[in-house]
Amino acid sequence: MKTFIHDNFLLKNKTAIELYHQYAKDMPIYDYHCHLSPKDIAENRKFNNLTELWLEGDHYKWRAMRAHGIDERFITGDASDKEKFAAWAKTVPYTLGNPLYHWTHLELKRYFGIDELLNENNWERIWDQCNELLRQDDYSVQGLIKRSNVKVICTTDDPTDDLYYHDQIKKQKYFSVKVLPTFRPDKGLEINKDTFVPFVNELEKVTNRVLSSYEDYVQALEERIDYFHEKGCRISDHGLGEIPFASFKASELDKIFKSRRNGEKVSILDEKKFKTATLIFLAKCYKKRDWVMQIHFGAIRNNNTKMFEKLGPDAGFDSINDQGEVAAPLNALLNAMDQENGLPKTILYNLNPIYNDLVGSTLANFQIEPGVAGKMQLGSGWWFNDTKRGIIRQLTALADQGLLMHFVGMLTDSRSFLSYSRHEYFRRIFCNLIGTWVEDGEIPNHPDLLKRLVENICYYNAKNYFSIDLE
Repeated sequence: MKTFIHDNFLLKNKTAIELYHQYAKDMPIYDYHCHLSPKDIAENRKFNNLTELWLEGDHYKWRAMRAHGIDERFITGDASDKEKFAAWAKTVPYTLGNPLYHWTHLELKRYFGIDELLNENNWERIWDQCNELLRQDDYSVQGLIKRSNVKVICTTDDPTDDLYYHDQIKKQKYFSVKVLPTFRPDKGLEINKDTFVPFVNELEKVTNRVLSSYEDYVQALEERIDYFHEKGCRISDHGLGEIPFASFKASELDKIFKSRRNGEKVSILDEKKFKTATLIFLAKCYKKRDWVMQIHFGAIRNNNTKMFEKLGPDAGFDSINDQGEVAAPLNALLNAMDQENGLPKTILYNLNPIYNDLVGSTLANFQIEPGVAGKMQLGSGWWFNDTKRGIIRQLTALADQGLLMHFVGMLTDSRSFLSYSRHEYFRRIFCNLIGTWVEDGEIPNHPDLLKRLVENICYYNAKNYFSIDLE
């Protein structure tokens, strides 16, 4: 009987099969955005069992287990790791139609050589088989990364981080994968959240500055940008619930900043002014240093108060947000950056897929830098959109509104060291889409043209887009 994850999984026609196996399959991985732990990489962590590797911090799986009626004790609670894995295995058959079913069996096949369908009957045997392999040296974190053919990893890091573990990784000459930080100043933008004042206090400590004014504050942020740059960082990232824009006067920013430092919450309008001004300032800093700016927007977070109070953030209680107005503030924000000659290479990821064409058409307004192909990027489907349907929606919107040939491709956006199989998932879906267009006569069956398209999107576009020296 043919296994579920077979050679031509998700490849539905002859051209798709050829594109995947000839061009996509063996391309390296350029993981320019993820949430992997630099500490785990530096220390080359070895996992005691499959639950530590597979379920720890994975809110995708946690959401599925809750939907299956699993008690929280077996998800984030005090049940043993073996009991938690059993609960996940019992949930897996019910994930049919969800990408978790595909990802689960891709990961079992690629990393453990297991072709069986995980369920409530065979979980203990699979548990034992995987745990036996995890005892081997090449199943350490660095071993898993090497096994996945990864060339670059860009982690996600707070501006006040000393980047100690990145320094340790750099010293390890036997580990050739480039692991670099990404500047993620979300706490410094969300002025009304409880994390803002502690962030400013920490920023004072690491810069040895007194931040008594808005100008002091942004100068301290720029100092940290320089620190990150020295450590090899060439990418920033911003997680925004909504795209902000409000006109502001320089004199207003100081008042807003001081009010918040004094413990007062600011108005919604003042919050937008602060975010707008700070994003414009940061973008100019990025442009000056030839960084790429990423913006992920459209998540509404921590929606279940009871579970937030029990578990904290990032526990699986976030969802897709809507926004009353996106086009006007997004165009205005990018335009304001451009007016200052401070619009860097930019990747925009919208969590709500209804904005795919809106964002794609907006980005086309700012593709005006000679010699920089694909400067403004419609980012890959992420979080709730790294599904088969979500990937196809993003790719087709990009093709409609821009130049697909310049797309910088897939990323993991994950905390799991097994998530590199999602690049295979993406590549199979992508090759099947292109193969279908060829078979339907919508694009020519021209080997050189198709080879360029597939290899560019799988690896070379990212390699050329980011200013990272791989030597």
